[in-house]
Amino acid sequence: MTEQSKDAAVTYGSYLHVDELLSLQQPRSEGPEHDEMLFIVIHQVYELWFKQLLHELDRVSQLLAAGDAYRAQHTLKRILTILKVMVAQLDILETMTPLEFQSFRARLEAASGFQSDQFRQLEFALGAKNPHALSRFAEGTRARTALEQRYGAPTVWDAFLRHLAREGYTIPDTQLTRDVTSLVEPSSGVQAALVTIYRTDAKNAELCERLVDLDEGVQEWRYRHVKMVERTIGTKSGTGGSSGAEYLRNTVGRPLFPDLWAIRTHL
Repeated sequence: MTEQSKDAAVTYGSYLHVDELLSLQQPRSEGPEHDEMLFIVIHQVYELWFKQLLHELDRVSQLLAAGDAYRAQHTLKRILTILKVMVAQLDILETMTPLEFQSFRARLEAASGFQSDQFRQLEFALGAKNPHALSRFAEGTRARTALEQRYGAPTVWDAFLRHLAREGYTIPDTQLTRDVTSLVEPSSGVQAALVTIYRTDAKNAELCERLVDLDEGVQEWRYRHVKMVERTIGTKSGTGGSSGAEYLRNTVGRPLFPDLWAIRTHL
């Protein structure tokens, strides 16, 4: 940054880098096709929301580590609101008919949402870690470096369990010291603690419910994403070598925090 730019008065445009932002929508189709602009804008906005969600999830873990359950709940509510906006954006994308999408789809070539490293980071932060996701990104790139950091870091669920242990609940050592690169698996010991919390501890029970909301919100986004893809391309393979709706359908219904769902039977 030059001395002159440092001294220049801050404006709406300069603070938000509006000129640079508006230069980033670059359709590849000839013409270009009218609907390609919508497609680009929607997905760029999604990447910005993914960035904000990662920012907020890190904040949740920090607040839980500090024992601030109330502010952690507040941050979770913000995350849930962002998820609702992300689902609503699919309504906009669904105004594009299959033929309108086909008018520029070939121009995407190997590009695919499958390659969104930030969405993979979100999955990692929430406990849905898959080492194969790392290999899709070249070593040394920003994406690979960020994913490797997320892969080896504790998840939101780990932060939650440690919070409960500090609150005096008996959480099995196997859960507190678990391999954070593995998927979150159900634990009878954790479930016993959660049942006690729901019956006797309104503060932490409320925190549990916000995590259930988060889990449900992610599943809702996945489901709506599947239906949008089915509506747009049917059973065709996705761009970038993915299986399209078939792959996405297999991700629906998998709980991020299985213990919070399992205890419903025992309450």
